[in-house]
Amino acid sequence: MIRITITTLSLFLNFVLCRAETPARPEEAADSMSRQLQEVVVTANIPGTRLSGNTIVSVIAGSPLQNVGTAADVLAQLPMITVSDGEVAVVGKGVPEIYIDGRPMRDGDELSRLQSDNIRKVELDLAPGAMYDGDTRAVVRISTRRDFISGLSLTDRAMVEKRRHWSANNMLDLNYRFGKWDIFASGLVGHYDTEIRGVTTNTLLYDGKIAEVGSTQANRTPSTVGVVKAGFNYAGGERSLGASYRYNPEHGTLTNSGAEWIDRETPVARRIERTTNAGSHLVSVYYDETFGEAYRLHFDGDCKLADSNNEVSTLYPGGESPDVRSFEDRQSSLWAGKLYLAMPLWSGRLTVGSQDSYSRSRLDYRMSNPGVEEYIPSSLTEASQVSASLFSTWSRDFGKLSLSAGLRYEYVDYVFRMNNMKMKELSRTDHLLTPDISLGYVFNDRAQVGISYRLSTVKPPYSQLTGSLNYVGRHEIEGGNPSLRDERMHSLQLSGMWNGFILQAGVERSLDTYGFVKRLYPAPALQLLLQPINIDLTSLDAYLVWEGRVGCWSPSVTAGVHKQWLGIGDTRYDKPILSYFLDNVVSLPYGFMLTVNLRGQSSGDFHTNRFGAGWFVADASVCKSFLGDSLRVKLAANDIFNTSNNDWTMDTYGVFVNKMQSYDRRGVSLSLTYRLHPRKSRYKGEAASEAELNRF
Repeated sequence: MIRITITTLSLFLNFVLCRAETPARPEEAADSMSRQLQEVVVTANIPGTRLSGNTIVSVIAGSPLQNVGTAADVLAQLPMITVSDGEVAVVGKGVPEIYIDGRPMRDGDELSRLQSDNIRKVELDLAPGAMYDGDTRAVVRISTRRDFISGLSLTDRAMVEKRRHWSANNMLDLNYRFGKWDIFASGLVGHYDTEIRGVTTNTLLYDGKIAEVGSTQANRTPSTVGVVKAGFNYAGGERSLGASYRYNPEHGTLTNSGAEWIDRETPVARRIERTTNAGSHLVSVYYDETFGEAYRLHFDGDCKLADSNNEVSTLYPGGESPDVRSFEDRQSSLWAGKLYLAMPLWSGRLTVGSQDSYSRSRLDYRMSNPGVEEYIPSSLTEASQVSASLFSTWSRDFGKLSLSAGLRYEYVDYVFRMNNMKMKELSRTDHLLTPDISLGYVFNDRAQVGISYRLSTVKPPYSQLTGSLNYVGRHEIEGGNPSLRDERMHSLQLSGMWNGFILQAGVERSLDTYGFVKRLYPAPALQLLLQPINIDLTSLDAYLVWEGRVGCWSPSVTAGVHKQWLGIGDTRYDKPILSYFLDNVVSLPYGFMLTVNLRGQSSGDFHTNRFGAGWFVADASVCKSFLGDSLRVKLAANDIFNTSNNDWTMDTYGVFVNKMQSYDRRGVSLSLTYRLHPRKSRYKGEAASEAELNRF
């Protein structure tokens, strides 16, 4: 999609989360500053949570959470995990890789298909090793209960939601099992309609005097999306294999009604219209075999093709400026494979393997306004990459002491082309070697500690590597940065548990991570450019979790801090963010399940942005099953008091940005889920190249 609105929508969204694809819920036309907040707040847990090394293990079966609703509802109540509009994030880690019964989650609606009473346990690995790509900073593994029922099973879930506007979706999931074969198909259709309002002011020194560039926005983004998925699994003895195909079409529009001004001039009415048509195809295959009782061979393969067409018009109804129109055609492809062998070695477990991929992203940007094209030219950019890696990990228990160590080597050949010409200064070939080590010690059942270190390489998403610029208004431009370098991250993680308390603390030193800045752009008139640049920063995250249980009430409290050390020029960005979560799960009579969650945070800095404080935000839900658990009804309310604060400021290169906005957060939703012989999750493969998928 084109990144055109005056809010920093997709640019900041990719920056914070490098998000895993969730096609069933379209990308919200919202400033991603709220997404960043998800990285510095946590939810607490209920009884049944313990620590194993650097992995938090939560047993769901037999706990109050088994009746809370869907897998997304379960994750929202677990420590170090936040869920907002179906998007999962881990505190201080961003978007995790999620596995369901050992295979990767490919779209966020799988968490809505999976019901909480089918979940056995959830593991949150905060120190993933060499088996995973460098930008995998956390892994969530969901294990379901065994279900061997043969024949046809069906799950249908309908949801309607009212915020500022109405949204609705319906998912149908079918499965047929016979003998050793498991055949499945699912479909989703949804219509979503969100609206975000705000005011942005940019203050700077220009031509020797203070200048102000401002705008108002009312972004409304109705969209219709769909997902069709089908596949099979075969499990015979020690051998299993499977394949799946998914098609994800999307049609959406954006209407941004507002005005813009410079200094004290009368605001000029402006209207931005965007139309998007997109679609993607994903084919995944896997093969798994155990032989000799202790040896396991596993292969995963992925092929993804995607395209997106956008048409954007910036209109000035009063005729103060000429209308501006642009077109964008983005095409991307990915071929990836992952093969590994696990075997016993020196009384431990050794895993060796290879992970390889070829990816390509092509962007054709056309500006139709001749005057604007003088400083925002049409361009054809293409980024392609060949990646080949070898990895090995070894783990062993020495009584109460556990050890895991890994090493990953990666060869990367990255080529950037502008107008079909290779840009040698932006292309590069890298040889990367990254180690990791993890130690854990168990004192007793209620006390243990774990520590880990990892050096990793994180590649920026392709959307930030584009060389094109996007017209936002008469005085504002947004764009990518093809010269962004890969990030090198040193991570030190400490985990501990003692008598019901869980401590999670981590220090990260990031070299060449990227943050967004706004600065003057060379042009005949005043122009501001928003784009990412490489920055070095150090950050500390520390959170303490306590849980309890009083009869049918399971309260939990989490308190923590995010602190960073960052300087750009003479400006420091090091104000800490304090945060808390108070979560409550209540098992009421007659099978009703109630959740009431409160959260808050102080004002503070994350990368180059300072967020406003929001000390009291409340969400609640009530859930009840009928017809022998075949029908589940859930009523939920989000941001009940409309107290979620989405304001932020940014002060970079002499430009001070003040963003005051009202998100489309407060609302109520009703969901109905009917299940006929409900079954566990489907495709059993793993991610062949999760990092490359996320970069698109």
